[in-house]
Amino acid sequence: MYDQCQLANKIQVYNVHHQRDIRYATQLSRWILKPIGIWHLIYARSSRVEKLFSVTMIFVCFAVLFFVLVPSSPYVLFSKNNISTKAKLLGPVLFCLTSAVKYYFLGTRGEMIGRCVNQMEDDWRIVRYQDHRKMMLDNALVGRRLTTLSVIFLYTGGLSYHIILPFSTKKGLNNTFTNKPLIYQGYDVYFDSQASPAYDIVFSVHCVSAVIQYNITTAACSLAAIFVMHVCGQVQILMTMLGDLVEGERDKGTSVEERLGVIARYHVRVLRFAVDVEEVLREMCLMELVAATFIICLLEYYIMTEWENSDVLGIATYFILFISLSFNFLIFCYIGELLVEEYSKIASAVYGINWYDLPGHKALHLVMIITMSQYPPKLTAGKFVDFSLSTFSTVLRTSIVYFNLLRTVT
Repeated sequence: MYDQCQLANKIQVYNVHHQRDIRYATQLSRWILKPIGIWHLIYARSSRVEKLFSVTMIFVCFAVLFFVLVPSSPYVLFSKNNISTKAKLLGPVLFCLTSAVKYYFLGTRGEMIGRCVNQMEDDWRIVRYQDHRKMMLDNALVGRRLTTLSVIFLYTGGLSYHIILPFSTKKGLNNTFTNKPLIYQGYDVYFDSQASPAYDIVFSVHCVSAVIQYNITTAACSLAAIFVMHVCGQVQILMTMLGDLVEGERDKGTSVEERLGVIARYHVRVLRFAVDVEEVLREMCLMELVAATFIICLLEYYIMTEWENSDVLGIATYFILFISLSFNFLIFCYIGELLVEEYSKIASAVYGINWYDLPGHKALHLVMIITMSQYPPKLTAGKFVDFSLSTFSTVLRTSIVYFNLLRTVT
């Protein structure tokens, strides 16, 4: 049995397809992270020109987000509009704000994200057996599918809201008739946002900001998907190593002590990687939890308002956006649930082997592995809330409570 844990600066490559496998596992994340300037900052082999391009893109993206937030946030807070109008304006501003915060943490956690990516690449290089490689590929496929679903749902709902909905009605938010609606308000303090070419510029920047916001959101989801699914693949490999502990069919000539030492070190390596993943994602998951709770509540209110106004297109647009954001949060909760469920299987895998055939008291060494599996790593929102399917149902119930409160106030 090969020791996957003794990784030096120069590792021995067993997987001849490692370059193709690495591209397959990280491809979608690269496509999402490059336009917002994150990938070349976290990737160790990026050139100096690529890093300079990333810094430029980050500056441009933050400038676009601030162009939206600086006028619209004070307008929502201090304008003399009624509560219903404020609630209508609050949703997109809150989503933009949480996206900017997630973007900040993507940048500040860049070094740790890069370490996780490097460990993933090392795992792909040193995988030796085809059945182990297939396990990793199967889990990478699940991560790609989750990322694809997140992109489809967010862009479908989000772009329809930013592009189609503003032109579906001639009635503006201030109950005046206008042919030039804007999702984000507050620019009239600085200039006439209805005059050309000011309106065209503002509307175009809003569309660009929407793309940036959805890229940031799908980037966080993509990183969670590929990292957690990689952990699941490593756990499955660990269970096959446990199944071969007694007989040692894969590595003839090695002792039980040697195989047990490899398993223990490999278990610790997987656990440390899972802990690093949780640390990378905890702040972004917290922002995802906050955004999901309040924005889903606001979307429920918007749907009710459009229902009362008999606006079919508005109902359809808000409902699609509601499904999109709910499903995106469900992906996070499903990933967290899958991580706990897969890691908890280690104890059953240990007990399922022929441990009673181990010589002497060597079976006692398995107790530590069983004990550690009883405390699986979790995906948390700022270490406050564990992400699981029960968390998703709790958020939905909480959003309904806030929706009833909002409806009572308005």
